[in-house]
This record gives sequence, structure tokens and C-alpha cells, in this order.
Amino acid sequence: MYPGTWAKERPEHPATIMTGGPLDGRVQTYGELDERSIRLARVFAEAGLTRGDHVAVVLENRPEVFEAYWAAVRSGLIVTAVNSHLTPAEVAYIVDDCEAQVLVVSANLPGIAEGVVADTPRVRRRLAVGGAIPGHEDYEAALAAVSADPLDDEPAGMDMLYSSGTTGRPKGITRELPERRVDEPGDGMLEIFAPVYGFDRDTVYYSPAPQYHSAPLRFGSMTHAVGGTLVIAERFRPEQALADIEKYRVTHSQWVPTMFVRLLKLDDEVRARYDLSSLKVAVHAAAPCPVEVKRRMIEWWGPVLQEYYSSTESPGQTRITSEEWLEHPGSVGRATVGILHICGEDGKEVGPGEVGTVYFETDRPLFVYHHDEDKTADSRHPDHPNWATTGDLGYVDEDGWLYLTDRKAFMIISGGVNIYPQEIEDALALHPAVRDVGVIGIPDEEMGEQVKAVVETAEGAVPGPELEKEILEFVRGRIAHYKCPRSVDFTDSLPRTPTGKLVKRRIVERYR
Repeated sequence: MYPGTWAKERPEHPATIMTGGPLDGRVQTYGELDERSIRLARVFAEAGLTRGDHVAVVLENRPEVFEAYWAAVRSGLIVTAVNSHLTPAEVAYIVDDCEAQVLVVSANLPGIAEGVVADTPRVRRRLAVGGAIPGHEDYEAALAAVSADPLDDEPAGMDMLYSSGTTGRPKGITRELPERRVDEPGDGMLEIFAPVYGFDRDTVYYSPAPQYHSAPLRFGSMTHAVGGTLVIAERFRPEQALADIEKYRVTHSQWVPTMFVRLLKLDDEVRARYDLSSLKVAVHAAAPCPVEVKRRMIEWWGPVLQEYYSSTESPGQTRITSEEWLEHPGSVGRATVGILHICGEDGKEVGPGEVGTVYFETDRPLFVYHHDEDKTADSRHPDHPNWATTGDLGYVDEDGWLYLTDRKAFMIISGGVNIYPQEIEDALALHPAVRDVGVIGIPDEEMGEQVKAVVETAEGAVPGPELEKEILEFVRGRIAHYKCPRSVDFTDSLPRTPTGKLVKRRIVERYR
């Protein structure tokens, strides 16, 4: 299924609703989404793009993200949504690396649009959305100049998204292009997620995260594929999110743990003000959720939280319901796609409770890192080419429930002991003076590395020796003392992607 199906069945049904910002309240029907994606598909075809060619999109949260997505996917093209918060040089690298021949960019990002021109020579057409940019065609004029009749052939395309670059330069993650038409079965999102979470034509899906990220883009497109309504927030605002759930009678939503933390820090009176009874499923993923944070969210929202562990690469997947999590607090579930393996440094599988690299065994075609054979090879098990990893560390218990500890690249070795920063960050997340925290290892002559916490303080908190002492005492009451930070530094802000992932390499670079 795709928007064309629903444009025929119920053309006036809302496909997308915007909330917050200058586009607040804008509704796009299925009839409009279908027609505009057809017209854009013709623009791509007129630019000479054929099956397997690439387009890139650099937009803030707005309906045109999905117009471009569906235009590409119904044309056999590969679409790359680019982080709109990157610098022009970073955007240019991705646009050029993915070999995009058409670039769709927001007029609210003129510095990026004009700043990437010299370094993106493959781009044939540059379309400006929402206003004028020198050297760019007007998006609306380009759509108006072509027919609204579908192309004669509509082979299925796909996305090729880039890693967030939390441990290095981002890499495109790709697979073989599907051999089917866009309206034929075979969409992995529909087959895996829609039945499990109950996505259908009555779904109202709330998406408060940036649409260039894999989960918002793919869950949003899945909502369109089943004929539901996608409610896109301009950006995440804690109280506004609660108001949106009540106003639009949201049935499904997706979050990251940092959003939960900020929701829980709202005053009790504010949290009690809104009717959230329409929520059937609140999915969360992208980053591990602190145990106490998740427990409090379940107490507040009820057993609607559904967690999955996967990645943009998606070699496999685990899932866990609220009820299962209450029995196995801290787990991210059992394998539901692929077979889970935990392997030590020598590549051999380790026993229950032992930490190792998380691999998924699969009989499906595996991902490839675009233009990076070495990184692709590093993601495969040395003895099992159909086992893949994204570098996460974890362990399973006797019953196969997976517990993540951290990324391999972030592990701290102090006095020969492995320390996982995530556990320490989780312990500090709900301290009232802590708005955000990152834990890293810094050089230590005696121990090799020592643990340091870098804290972004909450409004009203006063950084200094007294607060440092309070934070250290707080964490010592929650985890083993050998894991506790030796010191705390305070900062105005920590580098996170808008999807909630801590860009730890940037913190480490400050201390090098």
C-alpha cells in the first residue's frame, strides 16, 4: 500500500497534520499528498533520474519531507534525508557521497543551500521549499509545471540514510533496491511493525522527532502506507506534546528517552492537566532508557510503552512490552527478527550474564556501508558472514532477554576493569540539577583512565564545587563506587543529535 491507494478510497482524509511553529494546523489530505508526490516524481524524471538514482532532502519538519519521500519511492529512486542541523560542509559531504542528482532544500536554510553548491557537482536540479534561494528553482513552480498523471512505471524505491556520526564520520546505510512495484507487497516496515503495534487506517501517529531520522521517517511513511494520520510536531516541546496527544486523540507515538526525562520534569499539575487516554502504543527506541525513567513513565501512562532495539542498519531486532519489562527491568527484549549472539573479543559466543558484542544472525540481505568496504567488513563476524553488529555491547540472561551496556567505542577501562558510561549516565539522569549528562574516560597515569561526568545543568542550578559534591554523592548511592565519576565538569550544552543520541566523540575531543 502507498498514498495512491488511499487517495482513491478517501482522498479527503488527513494524511499529515502539522503542529507547532509557522505551519501549525496545516492539514494535507491523501488526495493532496498523492498528487504532489506524483508531480515531484515527474520533476525527478524530467531531470533524467532513472531507477536506482539518488535524491537528497534537507528540510525541517514539514509535509514536503514525505512528498519527496513518496515521489522517490514511487519512482524506483533512493532518497537520503539529511540532518538539517549539520554545517554546510557536513551536508555537502553527505549529498555528494550519496551521489544525489536532485537536492530539495528549505528556504529557511539558505546558508546550507548556497554553501553546498560548490561541493555537490553531481546535483542537476536544486529545489527551494517555502521561499526563494538564489540559484535554486521554486519548489511550487516546479510542481505546477508538470502533469499530475502518474508515471507509466512505478517501481519501488527506498531510503538510504546516514549514521548519526556519534563515533565518526557518518556513513550511508544501504541495501539492494527492491524488485517490485510500489503498490506490491514486500515492504519490511509494514510486515514487521504494523501488525505488532496495530497500525491501520484509524491510527493517529504522533511524531515529535526530526523527520530525517530513520524511525520518524519510516514510521511516518508506514502510517501513510496503512492510511492513518501522521501528526508531525515542528519540534519536541514537553507540555505541547501532551496537549497534542489530547487535541488530536493520538493513538500511537514514538519517543526517545531524553524526551521522557523532560516530560517527567514537568510539574505534577501540568502532567495531570491533559487527557492521554487515547494512547494505545508509545514506542521508544534509538537510545537505552534509564530504568527509573521508564518505570515512572509506565506508572504515569500505563502499560502502553513498547520498546524495540534495532538501528538504521537493522540487522535484527528485539522487542519488549511494558508488562515484560516490569518483569525484566532494564532489558530491551528478546530477539524477534534474527537470531541473537553475544560474542567476546575472540569472536566466540559467551555465556549468560557475560558482556560481549551484540550480533544478529539473519538470512535476509544485510546492509552495506556506502563507499566503505572496510567498515562493512568490520560489521560482520569474522567467522560468520551472515552475523552483523553495529558495535553495541550487552549480555543476555538465562532466558534470552537482552541488556545493553554501551557502545564498544565508549567503554572506559580503569585499572583493567571495564566500565560502561551508560550505567552512570542513567543513574544521574533524574537528578534535579542535571539537564543532561555525558560520561567519558580521561587519561590517568595510575589507572589508565578515570571516569569523568560532564553535566549540563538544569535551569536554576548553580554549577560549582557544592553541586559537584552533591552529584558525586548522589551517584555513589546508586552504583558501585569503582564506577563512580572522580570529578564533574559543567558545560552550557552537550552535543546531542536531535534524535537524542549523545555525540560522545565531541566531548572526548574537548579533553584531548
